[in-house]
Amino acid sequence: MTVLSVNLNKIAVLRNSRGGDEPSVLRAGITCLDAGAHGLTVHPRPDARHIRHDDVLTLGQLCRERNVEFNVEGNPFAPPRPGYLGLLALCERVRPAQVTLVPDGDGQLTSDHGFNFARDGRQLAPLIAQFKALGARVSVFVDVGDTDVATAAALGADRVELYTGPYAEAFASGHPEAALAAAADTARRAQQAGLEVNAGHDLNQANLPSFLANVPQVQEVSIGHALIGEALYDGLVATVRAYRRIVEAS
Repeated sequence: MTVLSVNLNKIAVLRNSRGGDEPSVLRAGITCLDAGAHGLTVHPRPDARHIRHDDVLTLGQLCRERNVEFNVEGNPFAPPRPGYLGLLALCERVRPAQVTLVPDGDGQLTSDHGFNFARDGRQLAPLIAQFKALGARVSVFVDVGDTDVATAAALGADRVELYTGPYAEAFASGHPEAALAAAADTARRAQQAGLEVNAGHDLNQANLPSFLANVPQVQEVSIGHALIGEALYDGLVATVRAYRRIVEAS
């Protein structure tokens, strides 16, 4: 069965827009786990535009207490600066079960592309080894259709996360077939190289069932933006439970 990890970044965006601690990222995390989420995801960025250093530590403690997966995403190349330790140093503090490496720049609104292994591979390999030395499973963000996806295994990664933004756009247009076929092909290439497959970005209750039905052996989906948006109408507990039913059906 595919597992569901809820990304809490958007809760932090709402909190930061007014200051203080409302809505509480910790309370949202507890609510999601109580409703059936298998784990939690955060993506702390150097500018602390949403998830902050203290959130990562607090949620890491929660996940340890609940014995569930904590997935920390981030750019391993982003240097430390005031208020941001750097991804490796932060993971040394919190020891997440999974680290997802994403090549997003400082000014990027959201993650929208995978690694270029030909360009980034030499730098990635020693960093992957350092994250694995912390006891973390390492996943790397990849584009659907990347013919070099197997390179992630040679670099030491355990998993790849398929960037599903283009699939979501194709589904919304009413013509998802080519995007689904490409995602399935990329997943098989990765699996043949010994990698497991995660997926995330713009997945929602409408497009997730078709994705899981057509892309083989997806281990985990990380969903935040759509889930929090849907929860505004239906409630957080009901929305997490709806996603849980979808992944169980897969």
